[in-house]
Amino acid sequence: MKKYAANFPVDIVYLWVNGSDPEWLAKKNAFLGKTAFRKDVNCKGRFADNDELKFSLRSLEKYAPWIRKIFIVTDNQVPDWLDITNQKIQMVDHTEILPKEAQPCYNSVIIEHFLYKIPDLSEHFLYANDDMFFNAAVAPEDFFAADGYPIVRLRPYPFARLRYFAKKIVGKKLSTYRKTILISGDLVKKKFGKRYWGMPHHNIDAYCKNDYRDVVETVFADEIGATITHHTRSRNDIMRVIFLYYALAVGHGHLRPIKRRESCVVRIQRRNYQHYFDKYHPKLVCMEDSERASDNDRERTKLFLQNLFPVPSAFEKPATIRLA
Repeated sequence: MKKYAANFPVDIVYLWVNGSDPEWLAKKNAFLGKTAFRKDVNCKGRFADNDELKFSLRSLEKYAPWIRKIFIVTDNQVPDWLDITNQKIQMVDHTEILPKEAQPCYNSVIIEHFLYKIPDLSEHFLYANDDMFFNAAVAPEDFFAADGYPIVRLRPYPFARLRYFAKKIVGKKLSTYRKTILISGDLVKKKFGKRYWGMPHHNIDAYCKNDYRDVVETVFADEIGATITHHTRSRNDIMRVIFLYYALAVGHGHLRPIKRRESCVVRIQRRNYQHYFDKYHPKLVCMEDSERASDNDRERTKLFLQNLFPVPSAFEKPATIRLA
């Protein structure tokens, strides 16, 4: 995959939120109310800010300096340490890309459907949550093949079909996450006759903007349009993996089953973080927060990331660099 040199620009898009911001919390609580809380879909881990974005940008500057622009999608917020005068940085408010009926939105699944509407976003782009990091030198060719189509990284899921049907038979519900992935797979199967059982690797992924637009505005316009008023996560959401399945189905993507040596998810409630790095030496790492993590886990993660990426990036304000 690396025997050519990419001749096109590549951007990266992050979602970011500071769930401790009093103004943001007041807005969220006023709109959703306490009854909207569900542990698996609306937990603290989905909104907590533990400076992961700062360290992700440090990893980007170190290992992927070829990125053209960095777009940070937020709900009228800016990290206090971020130097927004840096020419590579562009803040994008939800109101710039989301339909009116989707606002306000506390559902990253819905926000992700409209990334292609970001002004000036390049045709080829990467997408990352703020808890995803580069852990080794990478090039555009690690994400896009010579034909310009993305490399689709999926995690093999042995006997996935049997597991789904077994749970259905015994009446056990899939998790919200797995249910939304199944919906995406079902839609692609119905439309193109192709079924993909591979799971998202939950890490930095590559996309083409035109394919993204086709999925949202044409191919699955009705299905996605029916979900955009899901202001928080729903079991009927359509997971972002639909863009990857679509790319494979129409020949606009190259499947790469991955293992932990390429892409590793470290759940932060598991304390021995260094074990994963020493054992697998992954190129891409996600330090995943969830409903299972505590504030102590988050503080420990921050210290670990500080040690992993100690050098401040050019994206940080000088005043905050001295404090990092």
